[in-house]
Amino acid sequence: MTSNVGSAFARLWHGLLAYVVKFGVVGLIGLVIDVTLFNLLRLGVFGDDQWAQSAIGAKTISTSVAIIFNWLGNRYWTFRAHRRRNYVREFIEYAIVSVGGMLISLGCLWITHHWLGYTSLLADNISTNVVGLALGTAFRFLLYRYWVYGHHRSDGLSNLDRVEEAQRAIFEEPDGTNDAAEVTPPRAPSAGTTAGTPRPES
Repeated sequence: MTSNVGSAFARLWHGLLAYVVKFGVVGLIGLVIDVTLFNLLRLGVFGDDQWAQSAIGAKTISTSVAIIFNWLGNRYWTFRAHRRRNYVREFIEYAIVSVGGMLISLGCLWITHHWLGYTSLLADNISTNVVGLALGTAFRFLLYRYWVYGHHRSDGLSNLDRVEEAQRAIFEEPDGTNDAAEVTPPRAPSAGTTAGTPRPES
């Protein structure tokens, strides 16, 4: 019973939980970059009265920088075994998913800031960096795991390894095939008979 539970947990860990933990670490660092840059832009550290200081502008810039960092972290750590040989296509698909997550976060920010009228810095952070972040993160993880870095992707390194292994199994001759041929041993002569000499009649 204990061994079954252990093996089930091991499969769950290698199939999903390990990715969740690594994705969370990368995402946490990306969040620090995103939130820090967002607030610096909103406070006008990089200049006043610019589009970058507006709520939408600051969030667009900070999230874009975080997207690039997260792609590098997920490509070379979280989904390292499943990263794609065509990294340009991978990044494009990754960016599409990331933009989708960003739009979710921006949508939450737009609703509270422009529709509901909560324009304080605290309200902006709660709507975009708490509610929007939670929804966007769930959206991104599922599409990263099962689309961008899915096992089925033809140019994924793990899929290419499986194809090469299958080809070797099909086309390579198993070891020891020629040595397996049976050699029939010579029959031992009957008692009182010399090999090759007929037995004399009595």
